[in-house]
Amino acid sequence: MEIILEAVGLTKSFKKHKAVDDLSFAIKRGEVYGFLGQNGAGKSTTIRMLVGLIIPDKGKVFINGTEFINGRRHLLKNIGAIIERPDMYGYLSGWDNLKMMAALSNKNIKQQRIHEVLEIVGLKGREKDRVSAYSQGMKQRMGIAIAMIHNPDLLILDEPTNGLDPQGISDMRALILSLSRDHGKTILISSHLLYEIEQVATSMLIIHKGKKLSDGRVSDLLHPDDTLTEVAIAPNEAIKASLAASAWSAYLQPANDNALLFKMNPSLIPSLNKWLVAQGAEVRSIASKHSFESYFLNITNDTAVKNRTL
Repeated sequence: MEIILEAVGLTKSFKKHKAVDDLSFAIKRGEVYGFLGQNGAGKSTTIRMLVGLIIPDKGKVFINGTEFINGRRHLLKNIGAIIERPDMYGYLSGWDNLKMMAALSNKNIKQQRIHEVLEIVGLKGREKDRVSAYSQGMKQRMGIAIAMIHNPDLLILDEPTNGLDPQGISDMRALILSLSRDHGKTILISSHLLYEIEQVATSMLIIHKGKKLSDGRVSDLLHPDDTLTEVAIAPNEAIKASLAASAWSAYLQPANDNALLFKMNPSLIPSLNKWLVAQGAEVRSIASKHSFESYFLNITNDTAVKNRTL
């Protein structure tokens, strides 16, 4: 699959603080590429280097196979980005903001494209309102509209759900999925919100204190044996006692009183269910999912990181 953007050995320090340390990764066309790390991990610094806002101390950035350096800003024509909060003119309408950005793009962008982008981000009907009257969620979606007005191949979204309420986060998630599936956009999305990235990303990069800890397709990063399976049963202390004395106790995890929680390969679920029923348990539901939160917290734990480098 074609690589649309590649970083090789990116390094950046601010005085004595090394914000990004020899970071390399590649984004393939068509991916939703999650860029994860705790606050202060170096995500925003990395993104600023990718689009030329910060010059790296070391390392290179390649856009569609061509090295991006000062003087080659034309390579950014196929990239749209929101870095932190989107910049807009609050006293102007959404339409006028988009019209102005279209003119600055040095492309012959028709009014029809403005209508299309407003439809895509869900702001059709509100384009004549001043941006200052928009909700935070609407401003974030207008920021994405501005980033994609010139129809770029790659969108870079830095913390796009910051400051949003639950409905705004849900709307943003749906928009990102639509941009990928329905409009063919490759998307790099940075965040510290694990659940949101897990819902949309096909591939993922995790950094900690500027260093890469993990990189790859989401399906490959999470081992099947780390899947969490929650089993709801009718209250039965005898079943719990039998479980504690059985081989299944090796998979048992701490949980609330209303459910049993197992960390195991999903292929074991039929055998577990059969065993519980044989013990007289009233099994009400079984649900399993990868514990991405556990995976993330485990590899970003400072002790774990130290052991990985020894």
